[in-house]
Amino acid sequence: MEIKTKIVVVDESEMDEAAEKAIAEAGAILKDGGLVAFPTETVYGLGGDALNPQSSGKIYAAKGRPSDNPLIVHITNMKALEKIVKEIPETGKKLADAFWPGPLTMIFQKSDIVPEETTGGLETVAVRMPSHRIARALIDAAGGYVAAPSANISGKPSPTLAKYVAEDMMGRIEMILDGGSIGIGLESTIVDLTDGEPTILRPGYITEEMLTQVLGSVAVDRTILDGNSRQAPKAPGMKYRHYAPKGDLTIIDGAPEAVRTQINRLAQQQKEKGEKVGIIGTKENIRYYKADSIKSVGSREDEESIAKTLYQFLREFDDEEVTVIYSEGFSTAGIGQAIMNRLLKAAGHKIIYLDE
Repeated sequence: MEIKTKIVVVDESEMDEAAEKAIAEAGAILKDGGLVAFPTETVYGLGGDALNPQSSGKIYAAKGRPSDNPLIVHITNMKALEKIVKEIPETGKKLADAFWPGPLTMIFQKSDIVPEETTGGLETVAVRMPSHRIARALIDAAGGYVAAPSANISGKPSPTLAKYVAEDMMGRIEMILDGGSIGIGLESTIVDLTDGEPTILRPGYITEEMLTQVLGSVAVDRTILDGNSRQAPKAPGMKYRHYAPKGDLTIIDGAPEAVRTQINRLAQQQKEKGEKVGIIGTKENIRYYKADSIKSVGSREDEESIAKTLYQFLREFDDEEVTVIYSEGFSTAGIGQAIMNRLLKAAGHKIIYLDE
């Protein structure tokens, strides 16, 4: 049976009486076992009661998401963390002091109150403390524990605008809190603290360098930029194709001039076949490209701008019915590692490396 989805606009900068009323209503929906989409500083999340196994089941159903793909539990304070994990290692305390609230998810051994439906059948739990005011207010209104993957159909680009949440979730969930455009535009960094050296399982805004400055050293899971892993996912997005537009996406990586030449050559070939072609390029190269839809993610010197616009552009290509997409590759240092990780997932790891 289709659910009637209510959309309410809430301004993070003006948490007035109307906003408080909407958040209270959304919190009641979550407590009652329903689902609410809401903005965070990373992307829009699809929230359910993390301690209610039926709610987690509804999240998987609404997204069409494999049930072995763990959900992230969102909290607003350290006391809440203590109840859902067996222990908080010293590394976790250090990272929380440095980066919470913020775009960092940590994986701990779970306590018995966290249902396996939320953790994808694992004995570990992924936890994040967001900084977005609307997200935090909703978590508190819902009882303190909200499981929330990105608010999109599984496999599609994560939504950074509420209109894309509505496109995927109307009739599937009870409410959408429209908080406007998202700040960061990429999902949180995920660090596993359960198996020896802290290990990055998903790169994000909190970079390897930033984590190393706090902990001294961190490992990086080898599957981050590798499409051939067969291991069970310990964190969201590790195993399955994600972030994918409808069009066929290929990444071209190499020296700038060679990349421009190759993208234009391939784009022309596809146009001659009758395909509608889109190109994602940087400010430094964009004037050289020829295609039906050309999108500049900004300067290579401003990786935060690239991160913020990437998912929106993939969604826009869908709106424009683009059938073939070519994108420049990006550095694997800093946030560039997160950008490249998402692009590779979106492309199904289809990448052409050009000789220097």
